[in-house]
Amino acid sequence: MFNKPIEKRLESWIDHRRNLDNSDDPLQDTWDLWHTAPFVPHNQKIDPYHNRSWPSPWEIIAENKYDDFTRALMIGWTLKMTQKFRDSAIEIKTLVDNDHSREYNIVCVDNTWVINYSDIGPVAADSVPESFRLENLIELSPPR
Repeated sequence: MFNKPIEKRLESWIDHRRNLDNSDDPLQDTWDLWHTAPFVPHNQKIDPYHNRSWPSPWEIIAENKYDDFTRALMIGWTLKMTQKFRDSAIEIKTLVDNDHSREYNIVCVDNTWVINYSDIGPVAADSVPESFRLENLIELSPPR
């Protein structure tokens, strides 16, 4: 998807969301897509703590550069924009692991599953260490 022209990227994203409603493993399928997105270490234009700085998902796809936070946004919005997950509680939590000086932007689905924490894909929410400090919590709604 990510090496295509913008119109084709947008079409691919629509098709992906449609396919999730019939998927046997929609969380893994969503991770598989966004895990392959072109990664940048930090997107200076976006402040995770101020949603007014967030571009729309269509603008993020147009830019085609994803840091940890924009990847989490796209995972959450991808799920939220399906029939299967439109009523699910989807949150982005910024967690800090002080022991390893690391920050995670994880996507929590119905307080049961976590995506964007492990490179293998979705994991059970209780696998995230309780020692991590919650720095930010966003209850995700469909994009504007």
